[in-house]
Amino acid sequence: MTDSRFPFAAIGLVHISNTIVVRRPVDAREPLTIRVLATAAEPHPRGEQFAIRTQARVGDELVWEETSVNLRRGGGGEIAAAPSGPPLSESIPASATWRLPGDLGRRYGSVSGDLNPIHIHPLSARLFGFRSAIAHGMWTKARCLAALGPELPDAFTVEVAFKRPILLPTTVQFAESTDRGELRFGVRDERQGMGHLDGAVRALAA
Repeated sequence: MTDSRFPFAAIGLVHISNTIVVRRPVDAREPLTIRVLATAAEPHPRGEQFAIRTQARVGDELVWEETSVNLRRGGGGEIAAAPSGPPLSESIPASATWRLPGDLGRRYGSVSGDLNPIHIHPLSARLFGFRSAIAHGMWTKARCLAALGPELPDAFTVEVAFKRPILLPTTVQFAESTDRGELRFGVRDERQGMGHLDGAVRALAA
């Protein structure tokens, strides 16, 4: 995405959904072959969207997959919810409260390498239509998976839709529930209860 041949500038892109398929546990010592490709752009209510697809293999074995859908916005304002994704989770009981500091985006960006200005500082975020810096979607997803860690199976699909940006600093609630073998989870605003992220974990058949 930072290559000069890529059709969209990486700065200002917004992550709207993400799906990861863990086909089996991967040992840190296993050598991986990574393949990454981008799909063609498609219309979105706020601009254009495209997906980055990643596959990780150990030898010829596919062990991990990811699809990240990104939005190139055509105007300001709130991000529209992804057209498809896991069920809404505003009604799931809260199980934890997280206080997110104003420098969360800078701290995560320094580790992940994602220094998109919408995450780094309120002034740079305002250039792209946000009142303040916003949390990385993948930080939010990773934080949820860390909270769910003991409940995750060895092989699973985890899908999330990033519904509304998390404006920093703020306090959010984490919620989780199990329904007919599906683990649902979400992150929502503590005061108004509006959803920021909806997610679902489904075990893969052995």
